[in-house]
Amino acid sequence: MGQFKELLSQKDVVILHGALGTELEARGYDISGELWSAKYLINDSDAITKIHEDYVLAGADIITTSTYQASLSSLQGVGISNQEAEALIIKSVELAKAARKKAWEKVDEKVKGTRVYPLISGDVGPYAAYLADGSEYTGEYGQVSKETLKDFHRSRIALFLKEEVDLLALETMPNILEIKALTELLSEEFPEAEAYISVTSQDGASLSDGTGLRELVALVQDCPQIIALGVNCSSPEICEKVLSQLVGLTSLPLVAYPNSGEVYHGDTQTWHASDSVTHEVAAYHKKWQEMFEQLTLVGGCCRTRPDDIKKLRDGLSLN
Repeated sequence: MGQFKELLSQKDVVILHGALGTELEARGYDISGELWSAKYLINDSDAITKIHEDYVLAGADIITTSTYQASLSSLQGVGISNQEAEALIIKSVELAKAARKKAWEKVDEKVKGTRVYPLISGDVGPYAAYLADGSEYTGEYGQVSKETLKDFHRSRIALFLKEEVDLLALETMPNILEIKALTELLSEEFPEAEAYISVTSQDGASLSDGTGLRELVALVQDCPQIIALGVNCSSPEICEKVLSQLVGLTSLPLVAYPNSGEVYHGDTQTWHASDSVTHEVAAYHKKWQEMFEQLTLVGGCCRTRPDDIKKLRDGLSLN
């Protein structure tokens, strides 16, 4: 590793991969069920590869593996053996690498001169993704222990590092105990790793479980493997509030990739319109670049698509 830290030292803005499940659904795929989009690692991996390619062609500098829901626990929970589950995690990295190679061959040579060869991030989704009950937005994990959370994340992280991903995306984290588990895991067992961590918030002042952002920052800054910190899969207005708080608490590069602003209902796994969002994601990012000098990693989460990533790159004049 080392490429991620180097990239952040070289670039003022790095464009992230957009939503995968949203794009699968838009292309006619059924993403219902416990595995959501991850079931297409099993059923139709070409669909995932094509979406990775399209995000690179749209301007993404980082490709995120299709493993938000694909933990060993969630895969085994639908009857897949441990060996087969490990093979699927490895396959997710292979798909991302293959898509990067194929897409990069299609990028105009002049454009290549203004971009970086995309990095691969191993997507480490939260324990909430395994619960599949919408707890990304509440942080309510019941009586789960820190050791259980470490056990949940350990094998997937080990597989990613073995397959030589460039960084880990510890994303959509709603719970401070889980973040403690992850930072300890990285420091104690995976010191070679480079990662960013992004959280969810419902009020812009705390994690979804109610923990204040000051406590989050203190925890993360004690973990040298965490290279950047931010927020994802919250509405643009909530993301802006979180960023406003973080700039006064940390000197780390910041991450922001909001959802479209629509509201997710975990009980039905459906999205509903919101009147509070008045602009596209690209417009918010253009505003935030002027507000937050530390904001480096940018993109879109749920309900955003490759065209949103293209508009984001074009709007920030990065081509």
